[in-house]
Amino acid sequence: MRSISEIITLLTNPGIIAVVRAQQTSQVLPLSEALMAGGVNVIEITMTTPNAIAAIREAREKLGERALIGVGTVLDADTCRAAIAAGAEFVVTPICRTELVAIAHSAGVPIMLGAYTPTEAQLAHEAGADFVKIFPADSLGPKYIKALRAPLPHLRIVPTGGVDVANVADFLKAGCAALGVGGSLVSAKILQEANWPELTRRASAFVNAARQARAS
Repeated sequence: MRSISEIITLLTNPGIIAVVRAQQTSQVLPLSEALMAGGVNVIEITMTTPNAIAAIREAREKLGERALIGVGTVLDADTCRAAIAAGAEFVVTPICRTELVAIAHSAGVPIMLGAYTPTEAQLAHEAGADFVKIFPADSLGPKYIKALRAPLPHLRIVPTGGVDVANVADFLKAGCAALGVGGSLVSAKILQEANWPELTRRASAFVNAARQARAS
């Protein structure tokens, strides 16, 4: 079993977290393999995926240590516990549900609490969140992250929503710890067509963009 520090290292290097909202449970394994082939080994299976808990359990059993499987869109304590019991190695919530921190940490699992404003972000940090998920980030952009971190440089921020290959560098240079990437990576069209080669190509493009940004 990986430690929290090991999981955090995997989350932030290279820092691309695939946010998966699969249309069918059966898609999770092939899409995960396609992502991994492109270098994206961190996969957040959202609770909006049909039978998400079962999908997390199967992914952990079949992929083992090759991937870091987490759970997203967690809104309550029972879901948090069930996902961790199924094998989720990190927890993500789009809202500032501070009571989930103790549940995750007692299981040795890092957690991202959702926030939108500076006050919410600081509250998430003070509650013990390992990361602050800025959501939705599409209307805010990298400049907002940079402005937010000016007075609050201790925040480890993971924006989700609006992240694409073109702005990966801008978000990372603004000080983000990692990036949550949803539809611009695992698109509905790719899922409908089961176009796993295209998913691998996109994953590789995101990883290369992140590595280049960090190197510069």
